[in-house]
Amino acid sequence: MSRFRDPPDPLFARLNASIGFDRRLAPYDIEQSRAHARALRAAGILDADELARIGDGLSTVADELDGGSFPLEEGEEDIHMAIEHRLIEVIGPLGGKLHTGRSRNDQVATDVALYVRDHARAGGRLIEALMARLLELAERHVDWPMPGYTHLQRAQPVYLGHHLLAYFWMLGRDARRFAAARDSAGELPLGSGALAGLNWDLDREAVARDLDFDSVAPNSIDAVSNRDFVLDYLSAASICAMHLSRLGSEVVLWSSDEFSFCEVDEDFSSGSSIMPQKKNPDAAELLRAKAPRVLSGFLTLAGVMHGLPLAYSKDMQEDKEALFDAVDNLELCLEAAERMLDRLSFDREGLAEAAADEFAAATDVADLLVRKGMPFREAHGVVGGLVREALEHGKSLSELTPEDLRRHSELLDDSYYEVLSPASWLESKGSAGGTASARLAEQLDAARATLAELREEGPS
Repeated sequence: MSRFRDPPDPLFARLNASIGFDRRLAPYDIEQSRAHARALRAAGILDADELARIGDGLSTVADELDGGSFPLEEGEEDIHMAIEHRLIEVIGPLGGKLHTGRSRNDQVATDVALYVRDHARAGGRLIEALMARLLELAERHVDWPMPGYTHLQRAQPVYLGHHLLAYFWMLGRDARRFAAARDSAGELPLGSGALAGLNWDLDREAVARDLDFDSVAPNSIDAVSNRDFVLDYLSAASICAMHLSRLGSEVVLWSSDEFSFCEVDEDFSSGSSIMPQKKNPDAAELLRAKAPRVLSGFLTLAGVMHGLPLAYSKDMQEDKEALFDAVDNLELCLEAAERMLDRLSFDREGLAEAAADEFAAATDVADLLVRKGMPFREAHGVVGGLVREALEHGKSLSELTPEDLRRHSELLDDSYYEVLSPASWLESKGSAGGTASARLAEQLDAARATLAELREEGPS
């Protein structure tokens, strides 16, 4: 018997069903069902024989799911009910006892928390692999000069190793965010029932230990209506995808003929359907394109949740597709980025030639004047005049004569030409975190220590 006399309208059934996408939660549903059965046994609701039979039945269902032979009945609403129905088919009415003391509300929340926890770990491992690749590249290119940019205009030269480490530190912050998302999914919802708690005194702390949760959700209403841990994962994923997008964008620029700083391996490039000469950096371009897709998952769920009254509403079913899509795309992008960088080659000569642009030393000349007693803002104006004169006469800064210099400032002498030495530009940036060789060596040591720390902490 049921509250409803007639089956749902087929259109509503299609709208309501999540079986088409929530099947990936099946392993987690099996895992928590085992833990719940053990809690029922500890509370005296199941006897030892019943627990064993349910355990065997769940093993059969798990094998069918793994082997692709799981029989999915037409009209099945979600994977949770599909597993329960199949368990009853396998072991008989006893399978129906498993849902004692459990609502789909706390059941689904627990499955999703388990899923988030696993993939926050997986994301962290992939980030660490990409960080290791960037560190290795930075070590190999520690003394390769290249131009640094602001506004995509040449600004000041840096070492390539220094530039690559910028992405290392971005990803280090991403690793911490994924660790926080993992911790956010550490409260056990199971045992909260539909919203008010249970009529059965199940040992929730024991279930939490069984499923390796850090603690038990302290409020049953919050437990079944909470999707903050999904938003935390999606937020971490969105920021990480944005970082990968910036990396991809630079690879696209640098591999163009206009830059010619690097070459993407053929394995991560594609050709043109009409232009035989083309070699397009499609992998790097897709790192850019995937970022807004991952971000859309966060925006989708934030939009779903922002106006919901407590406790559970069917709207929350929309958490899964947004989450699954973000997980799939981010993990793919992290793995592809690491392999693409492994096969990326840099043009040392082209980088050095671009870094030798003397106009990038303008700030160094201004600092020279400051050391001679001129206020920086005044020095900035003097050097701006030098740059303008050089450009108007088609000269480099070092081609300006001493007479030219004196017209702009009596403080400019032969030390001006010494400052324009390319090696001087790089090694003068000796502040903490700067590109000078000594500071870059310190940064590499810090990066190695950070990576070792992340690996030692490991995904818990």
